[in-house]
Amino acid sequence: MNIVVLGDTGMVGSRTIAEARDRGHTVSGYSRNGQNPLNFADTAKVVELINDPKTDLTIISVVSGRTGSYEDDIANHKALIAAGPTGRMLVVGGAGGLQVDETTQLKDSPDLPESFLAEAQTFATVLDLYRNAESLNWTMLAPAPMIEPGKRTGEYTMGKDYPVGDSISAEDFAVALLDEAENPQHAGTRFTVAN
Repeated sequence: MNIVVLGDTGMVGSRTIAEARDRGHTVSGYSRNGQNPLNFADTAKVVELINDPKTDLTIISVVSGRTGSYEDDIANHKALIAAGPTGRMLVVGGAGGLQVDETTQLKDSPDLPESFLAEAQTFATVLDLYRNAESLNWTMLAPAPMIEPGKRTGEYTMGKDYPVGDSISAEDFAVALLDEAENPQHAGTRFTVAN
């Protein structure tokens, strides 16, 4: 497969690039400060990459709020959706939109640390944007509530709307991304993984 990774220098993006290359895929990475500079706000260029006939899949792993504004994340995804790219997209989401119970999302849980709140709210909103989009070829993968560098085991538990564990290593999250890339099971929806 020819895979484009947006956000290739981040925790998830860099591990996704490594996992994809280890599996023999051709990978091109882009980020604001990487070898191939690209700002996710450049919607026309992002759409061009997604729609390139040589691109089989674009993995979007961008979190602007960590260095800029979470409002930018929402605006950039909204602009991308409005542009209506036709290529296949696998979007890295957040755990904030996962359900704690039938009426409460993780972002609204009193147990959520304050430091995670803005990002959790942002990616719950981004999930809603994709769910309300029409005619897009998208999938979103949300991590467990805690994701951090760790060990690649190649194993994970998968779920749909509720967390299936407390944490996942960024390495195993990349494994799950590539498993979905190679064997699509969740087109037009969000799923989640945990160790």
